[in-house]
Amino acid sequence: MTAVDSACNYWVDSAGEPGVWPAAEGRHDADVVIVGGGFTGLWTAYYLTTLRPELAVTVLEAETVGHGASGRNGGWAIGNLAGLERLIGDLDRTARRAICAQLADNVDEIGRVTAREAIEADFHKGGTLDAAARYPQQVAMQKAHRDALIELGHAPEDCVWLDGPALAERAAFRDGYGAVFFRHTASVHPMKLVRGLARVLAQRGVTISEHSRARYLAPHHVITTNGAQFNARHIVQATEGYSECLAGLGRRVLSVRSLVIATEPLSEAVWARVGLGDRPTFCDASRVINYGHRSRDGRLIFGARGAYPLGGTPKQDHAITPAEIEMRRRLLLDLFPGLPEDLVVTHGWGGSLGLSRRFRPHAIVDPHTGLATAGGYAGEGVAASHLMGRTTAELIVGEDTPRTRAPWAHADAAIDQVLARWEPEPLRWLAAQTISASYGAEESLLRRGCDGALTRSVMRANDGFAAIIE
Repeated sequence: MTAVDSACNYWVDSAGEPGVWPAAEGRHDADVVIVGGGFTGLWTAYYLTTLRPELAVTVLEAETVGHGASGRNGGWAIGNLAGLERLIGDLDRTARRAICAQLADNVDEIGRVTAREAIEADFHKGGTLDAAARYPQQVAMQKAHRDALIELGHAPEDCVWLDGPALAERAAFRDGYGAVFFRHTASVHPMKLVRGLARVLAQRGVTISEHSRARYLAPHHVITTNGAQFNARHIVQATEGYSECLAGLGRRVLSVRSLVIATEPLSEAVWARVGLGDRPTFCDASRVINYGHRSRDGRLIFGARGAYPLGGTPKQDHAITPAEIEMRRRLLLDLFPGLPEDLVVTHGWGGSLGLSRRFRPHAIVDPHTGLATAGGYAGEGVAASHLMGRTTAELIVGEDTPRTRAPWAHADAAIDQVLARWEPEPLRWLAAQTISASYGAEESLLRRGCDGALTRSVMRANDGFAAIIE
């Protein structure tokens, strides 16, 4: 059942009073102008001012700080990258291990920064349970996932296989066949984090302007819809899933949706039946791509992939439909039999995330035009945005670091040289509908216990779809 709060988004509802940042006016010169007041933009500003405190940095936000994906996600900070195998698959094993060590430390660094800057963001490193918890075929899927993590370069001791009894000690899934426990994942309250970052930046002298949408962006020059103009040595477009047709990103970072719910705070008796006492994040191997965790105040935060709308328009409002809420509620009940059948959902919200054509996250700085961008996180942006923001800042100031030497960093390239274009509409939409239907068919067959030739054919087709789009 639902009793959806009028605020819709639990993160917004529980983050306290927001800061208020006046809209930009007049003409200005700056060293760096950042378009986008989410994690990518704010982390870029944070590390710019850490490395070069004398820089004049301005952040322009079209709505309010955290309006986009940074304030709407599921609260995971994972020590991995979507598409990592495409980034580092050709590197030798030593280099791959070094990259994976960077990704692990990236999560820890978020925790170190929140502690150092006194940002109360509910950071908690509880790891991830990649569970085989809904049908037996998921065991092979998750064991293959563990093998892939280790082959990429993650340490075997950080990717531990738990059999059914070991998993049951951590979480009481309905059908807990087993799980990969991946150690390097934390949960955070994303809106507390984004607002805390904004306050720290303001204290450092960074100018933050809300309701200042960029309508024209060119080398060294930005004009907002309310007429403010900026000249800068570097301009960073940090809009990711909320990118518009500025600096060539409109067809290069595709906006897709993911939808999240939050339950009411659960009683200790319910938690005793559900488990999750160490507050790990959790998911299963379904192509629905679900993700959840136990919040600091005792709620279940749970999300799953949303539909792709024709044109890929970024989702500006937060609300999702009762049917979308109920689908996720029923999935939670299917995962955890210890939950009450009348489980109350108090919040439901959605947002957009960014996909690059080859599913590779990126940090790009073109020294010839001064234009830069970062994004392509494919739904894993809470930690990835920190890494790419830090990398972008280091590229801008010319630092030589393990991040600037990593394969996601492009120190001397134009955006259109790195990012491929997505296919035009309606081809994207038609492909999305076909793939979604095929994924749904696989889910239905497996849930019914079907394991024959048809099921195997659908799974092979879906593996092919995944290979094509990635």
